[in-house]
Amino acid sequence: MMDSGLGGLSVARVLRQQLPNESLVFVGDEGHFPYGTKPQATIRRLVSQIGQFLLHQDVKMMIIACNTATAAALDRVSQELPIPVIGVIQPGAKAAVKTGAASIGVIATDSTTQDGAYVRDIHQLSPNVHVVAQATQPLVSIVEHGQTGTAKAQVTVNQQLSMFDNHPVQALILGCTHFPFLSKEIQRKMGDKVKLVDPALETVHEARQYLTAHDLLAAQKESYVHLYSTGDVHDLIAGGDKWLAGQYDDCLHIDL
Repeated sequence: MMDSGLGGLSVARVLRQQLPNESLVFVGDEGHFPYGTKPQATIRRLVSQIGQFLLHQDVKMMIIACNTATAAALDRVSQELPIPVIGVIQPGAKAAVKTGAASIGVIATDSTTQDGAYVRDIHQLSPNVHVVAQATQPLVSIVEHGQTGTAKAQVTVNQQLSMFDNHPVQALILGCTHFPFLSKEIQRKMGDKVKLVDPALETVHEARQYLTAHDLLAAQKESYVHLYSTGDVHDLIAGGDKWLAGQYDDCLHIDL
Protein backbone atom coordinates (compact mmCIF):
# COMPACT_ATOMS: atom_id res chain seq x y z
CA MET A 1 0.00 0.00 0.00
CA MET A 2 1.22 3.49 -0.77
CA ASP A 3 0.19 7.09 -0.30
CA SER A 4 1.68 10.53 -0.79
CA GLY A 5 1.89 10.88 2.99
CA LEU A 6 -0.07 9.78 6.04
CA GLY A 7 -3.56 9.74 4.53
CA GLY A 8 -3.29 6.15 3.31
CA LEU A 9 -3.24 5.06 6.93
CA SER A 10 -7.02 5.55 6.79
CA VAL A 11 -7.13 2.66 4.31
CA ALA A 12 -4.50 0.69 6.24
CA ARG A 13 -6.63 1.03 9.37
CA VAL A 14 -9.67 -0.47 7.63
CA LEU A 15 -7.54 -3.21 6.05
CA ARG A 16 -6.20 -4.25 9.45
CA GLN A 17 -9.73 -4.30 10.87
CA GLN A 18 -11.29 -6.25 8.01
CA LEU A 19 -8.38 -8.54 7.05
CA PRO A 20 -6.32 -8.98 10.24
CA ASN A 21 -4.47 -12.03 8.90
CA GLU A 22 -2.97 -10.06 6.02
CA SER A 23 0.52 -8.63 6.37
CA LEU A 24 0.99 -5.06 5.22
CA VAL A 25 3.87 -3.08 3.74
CA PHE A 26 3.01 0.63 3.68
CA VAL A 27 5.01 3.38 1.95
CA GLY A 28 4.25 7.01 2.78
CA ASP A 29 5.99 9.16 0.15
CA GLU A 30 6.39 12.13 2.49
CA GLY A 31 9.68 13.03 0.84
CA HIS A 32 7.65 14.15 -2.19
CA PHE A 33 4.52 15.38 -0.39
CA PRO A 34 2.14 16.79 -1.53
CA TYR A 35 1.05 14.99 -4.70
CA GLY A 36 -2.05 17.13 -5.17
CA THR A 37 -0.16 20.06 -6.70
CA LYS A 38 2.32 18.05 -8.82
CA PRO A 39 2.15 17.36 -12.58
CA GLN A 40 0.61 13.98 -13.36
CA ALA A 41 3.77 12.81 -15.15
CA THR A 42 5.74 13.34 -11.92
CA ILE A 43 3.13 11.46 -9.90
CA ARG A 44 3.20 8.54 -12.34
CA ARG A 45 6.98 8.28 -12.01
CA LEU A 46 6.84 8.33 -8.21
CA VAL A 47 4.07 5.73 -7.98
CA SER A 48 5.92 3.51 -10.45
CA GLN A 49 9.08 3.65 -8.31
CA ILE A 50 7.11 2.75 -5.20
CA GLY A 51 5.43 -0.10 -7.07
CA GLN A 52 8.83 -1.56 -7.92
CA PHE A 53 9.92 -1.24 -4.28
CA LEU A 54 6.79 -3.05 -3.09
CA LEU A 55 7.28 -5.77 -5.67
CA HIS A 56 10.69 -6.49 -4.14
CA GLN A 57 8.95 -6.94 -0.78
CA ASP A 58 7.20 -9.98 -2.28
CA VAL A 59 3.69 -8.51 -2.03
CA LYS A 60 0.72 -10.18 -3.74
CA MET A 61 -1.32 -7.00 -4.30
CA MET A 62 -0.73 -3.25 -4.40
CA ILE A 63 -3.31 -0.77 -3.15
CA ILE A 64 -2.80 2.83 -4.25
CA ALA A 65 -4.28 4.42 -1.12
CA CYS A 66 -4.19 7.89 -2.62
CA ASN A 67 -6.85 9.41 -4.85
CA THR A 68 -4.42 11.71 -6.66
CA ALA A 69 -2.05 8.83 -7.38
CA THR A 70 -4.94 6.60 -8.46
CA ALA A 71 -6.17 9.17 -10.97
CA ALA A 72 -2.70 9.75 -12.39
CA ALA A 73 -1.02 6.36 -12.26
CA LEU A 74 -3.38 3.39 -11.77
CA ASP A 75 -3.52 2.41 -15.43
CA ARG A 76 0.25 2.67 -15.91
CA VAL A 77 1.24 0.80 -12.76
CA SER A 78 -1.35 -1.91 -13.44
CA GLN A 79 0.39 -2.56 -16.76
CA GLU A 80 3.88 -2.46 -15.26
CA LEU A 81 3.41 -4.83 -12.33
CA PRO A 82 2.70 -8.58 -12.50
CA ILE A 83 0.36 -8.32 -9.50
CA PRO A 84 -3.15 -6.85 -9.15
CA VAL A 85 -3.25 -3.12 -8.43
CA ILE A 86 -6.32 -1.50 -6.83
CA GLY A 87 -7.02 2.22 -6.58
CA VAL A 88 -9.50 4.08 -4.41
CA ILE A 89 -11.51 6.15 -6.91
CA GLN A 90 -13.71 3.55 -8.58
CA PRO A 91 -14.57 1.90 -5.23
CA GLY A 92 -15.40 5.34 -3.82
CA ALA A 93 -17.66 6.13 -6.76
CA LYS A 94 -19.45 2.79 -6.36
CA ALA A 95 -19.99 3.38 -2.64
CA ALA A 96 -21.45 6.83 -3.30
CA VAL A 97 -23.85 5.61 -5.96
CA LYS A 98 -24.98 2.81 -3.63
CA THR A 99 -26.29 5.44 -1.19
CA GLY A 100 -29.01 6.30 -3.72
CA ALA A 101 -28.24 10.01 -3.43
CA ALA A 102 -29.53 12.17 -6.28
CA SER A 103 -26.77 14.72 -5.66
CA ILE A 104 -23.22 13.72 -4.70
CA GLY A 105 -20.41 16.01 -3.62
CA VAL A 106 -16.73 15.22 -4.03
CA ILE A 107 -13.93 16.89 -2.09
CA ALA A 108 -10.40 16.12 -3.21
CA THR A 109 -6.97 17.56 -3.99
CA ASP A 110 -6.38 20.02 -6.81
CA SER A 111 -5.01 17.29 -9.09
CA THR A 112 -7.82 14.76 -8.49
CA THR A 113 -10.46 17.45 -8.99
CA GLN A 114 -8.88 18.71 -12.23
CA ASP A 115 -8.61 15.14 -13.54
CA GLY A 116 -12.35 14.66 -13.07
CA ALA A 117 -11.99 10.94 -12.35
CA TYR A 118 -14.76 10.82 -9.74
CA VAL A 119 -17.24 12.65 -11.93
CA ARG A 120 -16.52 10.28 -14.83
CA ASP A 121 -16.81 7.12 -12.73
CA ILE A 122 -20.00 8.26 -11.00
CA HIS A 123 -21.66 9.15 -14.30
CA GLN A 124 -20.63 5.81 -15.82
CA LEU A 125 -22.43 4.08 -12.96
CA SER A 126 -25.39 6.48 -12.75
CA PRO A 127 -25.62 9.05 -15.57
CA ASN A 128 -28.39 11.10 -13.98
CA VAL A 129 -26.72 11.79 -10.64
CA HIS A 130 -25.81 15.43 -10.07
CA VAL A 131 -22.15 15.76 -9.01
CA VAL A 132 -20.57 18.77 -7.31
CA ALA A 133 -16.75 18.60 -7.15
CA GLN A 134 -14.64 20.90 -5.00
CA ALA A 135 -10.87 21.05 -4.55
CA THR A 136 -10.00 21.28 -0.84
CA GLN A 137 -6.20 20.96 -0.92
CA PRO A 138 -5.59 22.79 2.43
CA LEU A 139 -7.31 19.97 4.34
CA VAL A 140 -4.43 17.65 3.45
CA SER A 141 -1.94 19.81 5.34
CA ILE A 142 -4.18 19.90 8.42
CA VAL A 143 -3.90 16.09 8.65
CA GLU A 144 -0.20 15.91 7.81
CA HIS A 145 0.58 18.44 10.53
CA GLY A 146 -1.39 16.56 13.17
CA GLN A 147 -4.01 19.31 13.59
CA THR A 148 -7.14 17.14 13.44
CA GLY A 149 -9.57 17.79 16.27
CA THR A 150 -8.42 21.40 16.70
CA ALA A 151 -10.26 24.69 16.30
CA LYS A 152 -8.05 25.44 13.28
CA ALA A 153 -9.19 22.21 11.64
CA GLN A 154 -12.85 23.15 11.99
CA VAL A 155 -12.28 26.68 10.71
CA THR A 156 -10.40 25.35 7.67
CA VAL A 157 -13.08 22.74 6.95
CA ASN A 158 -15.81 25.38 7.21
CA GLN A 159 -13.97 27.62 4.76
CA GLN A 160 -13.12 24.89 2.26
CA LEU A 161 -16.64 23.41 2.21
CA SER A 162 -18.53 26.73 2.18
CA MET A 163 -19.51 26.30 -1.48
CA PHE A 164 -21.86 23.47 -0.44
CA ASP A 165 -23.95 26.09 1.39
CA ASN A 166 -25.29 27.12 -2.03
CA HIS A 167 -24.87 23.71 -3.71
CA PRO A 168 -26.34 21.20 -1.24
CA VAL A 169 -25.68 17.48 -1.68
CA GLN A 170 -27.08 14.33 -0.10
CA ALA A 171 -23.78 12.41 -0.02
CA LEU A 172 -20.18 13.59 0.11
CA ILE A 173 -17.22 11.53 -1.06
CA LEU A 174 -14.09 12.04 1.01
CA GLY A 175 -12.00 11.95 -2.16
CA CYS A 176 -8.60 12.05 -0.48
CA THR A 177 -7.45 9.40 1.97
CA HIS A 178 -6.44 12.15 4.39
CA PHE A 179 -10.01 13.36 4.76
CA PRO A 180 -11.53 10.52 6.85
CA PHE A 181 -9.35 11.78 9.69
CA LEU A 182 -11.39 15.01 9.50
CA SER A 183 -14.76 13.25 9.33
CA LYS A 184 -16.03 14.79 12.58
CA GLU A 185 -15.27 18.32 11.40
CA ILE A 186 -16.68 17.60 7.93
CA GLN A 187 -19.89 16.06 9.29
CA ARG A 188 -20.32 19.01 11.64
CA LYS A 189 -20.07 21.40 8.70
CA MET A 190 -22.25 19.42 6.28
CA GLY A 191 -24.92 18.40 8.81
CA ASP A 192 -26.21 15.02 9.95
CA LYS A 193 -28.41 14.50 6.88
CA VAL A 194 -25.42 14.31 4.52
CA LYS A 195 -23.93 10.82 4.15
CA LEU A 196 -20.13 10.82 4.23
CA VAL A 197 -18.59 8.24 1.90
CA ASP A 198 -15.16 6.85 2.82
CA PRO A 199 -13.69 5.04 -0.23
CA ALA A 200 -11.45 3.01 2.10
CA LEU A 201 -14.31 0.69 3.09
CA GLU A 202 -15.24 -0.21 -0.49
CA THR A 203 -11.56 -0.46 -1.51
CA VAL A 204 -10.82 -3.05 1.17
CA HIS A 205 -14.03 -4.87 0.22
CA GLU A 206 -12.80 -5.12 -3.38
CA ALA A 207 -9.40 -6.32 -2.18
CA ARG A 208 -11.08 -9.02 -0.10
CA GLN A 209 -13.22 -10.09 -3.06
CA TYR A 210 -10.19 -10.43 -5.34
CA LEU A 211 -8.09 -12.31 -2.79
CA THR A 212 -10.98 -14.66 -2.03
CA ALA A 213 -11.77 -15.34 -5.69
CA HIS A 214 -8.12 -16.15 -6.42
CA ASP A 215 -7.56 -18.17 -3.24
CA LEU A 216 -4.96 -15.68 -2.00
CA LEU A 217 -6.32 -14.85 1.46
CA ALA A 218 -3.75 -15.32 4.21
CA ALA A 219 -4.47 -18.28 6.48
CA GLN A 220 -1.91 -17.57 9.18
CA LYS A 221 -2.65 -15.19 12.03
CA GLU A 222 0.98 -14.11 12.51
CA SER A 223 0.77 -11.07 10.27
CA TYR A 224 3.17 -8.12 10.29
CA VAL A 225 2.99 -4.42 9.47
CA HIS A 226 6.06 -2.65 8.07
CA LEU A 227 5.87 1.12 7.56
CA TYR A 228 8.28 3.03 5.31
CA SER A 229 8.67 6.76 4.76
CA THR A 230 10.63 8.60 2.08
CA GLY A 231 10.62 11.66 4.34
CA ASP A 232 10.85 12.28 8.08
CA VAL A 233 10.19 8.89 9.64
CA HIS A 234 9.02 10.52 12.86
CA ASP A 235 5.93 11.89 11.08
CA LEU A 236 4.91 8.41 9.97
CA ILE A 237 5.62 7.02 13.43
CA ALA A 238 3.30 9.65 14.90
CA GLY A 239 0.63 8.73 12.35
CA GLY A 240 1.05 5.02 13.02
CA ASP A 241 0.82 5.56 16.75
CA LYS A 242 -2.32 7.69 16.39
CA TRP A 243 -4.27 5.96 13.62
CA LEU A 244 -3.02 2.37 13.79
CA ALA A 245 -2.99 2.46 17.60
CA GLY A 246 0.73 1.71 17.47
CA GLN A 247 0.05 -1.73 16.01
CA TYR A 248 2.96 -1.97 13.59
CA ASP A 249 6.29 -3.79 13.75
CA ASP A 250 8.68 -1.11 12.54
CA CYS A 251 8.89 2.19 10.72
CA LEU A 252 11.93 2.90 8.56
CA HIS A 253 13.20 5.55 6.16
CA ILE A 254 13.81 4.61 2.50
CA ASP A 255 15.24 6.50 -0.46
CA LEU A 256 13.68 5.81 -3.85
